[in-house]
Amino acid sequence: MAVHLPLNRFEGTLEVGLHQDGRRLTPQRRIVLDLFQRIGTGTHLSAEDVHHQLLDAGTRVSLATIYRTLRLLVEMGFLHELELSEGGHRFELASHDHPDHHHLVCVRCGRTEEFESEEVLKAGLNAAECIGFKLIESTLNVRALCPSCQAN
Repeated sequence: MAVHLPLNRFEGTLEVGLHQDGRRLTPQRRIVLDLFQRIGTGTHLSAEDVHHQLLDAGTRVSLATIYRTLRLLVEMGFLHELELSEGGHRFELASHDHPDHHHLVCVRCGRTEEFESEEVLKAGLNAAECIGFKLIESTLNVRALCPSCQAN
């Protein structure tokens, strides 16, 4: 597989983290992380979306490898995983700029849009404090119908 692998801002950290766990920085792992870096934060892809984008770019990586790579990149903190109530999963590039953001998810087509809300953050913090928890992260997934699905 002849693939050009551009250097990205995560490569050194990814390589160090993998070596600490006794794993290698494979071309497939680089390619998947590079895809998310190129599309940037705020874009939510399923494993199948990643597979299609790589195939469209002329890169052949098995869907099984993509699933394993996505799980690994989530474990290492490079990607965030959004679990949809319908059983699907979407992945996005982890961002320190917007750690506590929320999602509107269309229950019909899966379209996902981000939003931020101080009120949601305050409610999460208040609930955690009342019960004696320490808030680490606050995310809310709102199930809805997008404008396109409403029209259909």
